[in-house]
Amino acid sequence: MKKNMGNLDRALRVVAALVIVALYFTGVISGPLGIGLLAVAVVFVLTSIIGTCPLYLPFGINTSDKK
Repeated sequence: MKKNMGNLDRALRVVAALVIVALYFTGVISGPLGIGLLAVAVVFVLTSIIGTCPLYLPFGINTSDKK
């Protein structure tokens, strides 16, 4: 897959994932909402690692610096 995420996009996703994890483990969010947000955090980290967001593909979004 071609990378379609830029460095800023990837960094913001990792930061958002860290915030979600911190909120979950401090008890601010819990229950089904907490579990759902943890799943979103995992997706954010995985897409940041591989540099490709599958949801960007159908919309033609590309935040990568490479053309």
